[in-house]
Amino acid sequence: MFTGIVQDVGRVATLERRGGDVRLRIVVDHLSLTTARDGDSIAVSGVCLTALDIDAGDPAAGRPGSFSADVSNETLSLTTLGALLPGSRVNLEPALRAGDALGGHLVSGHVDGLGEVIKIREDARSVRIHFACPSVLAPYFARKGSVAIDGVSLTVNEVGAADFSVNLIPHTQQVTTLGEFRVGRRVNLEVDQVARYVERLLATTSAGQDSR
Repeated sequence: MFTGIVQDVGRVATLERRGGDVRLRIVVDHLSLTTARDGDSIAVSGVCLTALDIDAGDPAAGRPGSFSADVSNETLSLTTLGALLPGSRVNLEPALRAGDALGGHLVSGHVDGLGEVIKIREDARSVRIHFACPSVLAPYFARKGSVAIDGVSLTVNEVGAADFSVNLIPHTQQVTTLGEFRVGRRVNLEVDQVARYVERLLATTSAGQDSR
């Protein structure tokens, strides 16, 4: 589990294709890997990946840390990770540990679908970004509800039939990749888990009433 609070923006150092799958090597600047172990989960732009070949680096000497991750063909086809190139910047968050602060909302790292930036406008010191979303996901978005966009926990401000918008404060623009968004950019979307549980509860209740 994750919280949607990005702890670093990493860079894709290498991208090695292996029989249809891909192995990424990601360099980190600020994320501490000193206690990380092979097999730990790290969210990469909202996608839960397994960290391998971890190098904690040497911050005192200015040598950044890095880790590798295998990305399956399924993940490449269903998320934006399939469009990564060497040098691409990615949002990073290690898995939530017992006792960690829950600053955003509970995020699984399993992408529900892809969205697309359709409009960007200034909104005082913030930026309001409008996204198109798959119609099948539209019912899960609610005004003032939560959404994870490329692994960043955000509050939904407006909802349409197949679109929604969020506001990015200056801090979010500076410490995540979301400040780089332009119209046409595709993003990873994960809907709020609470919305999914509510849907399941309502469906089960309705089925029970129909069977009477």
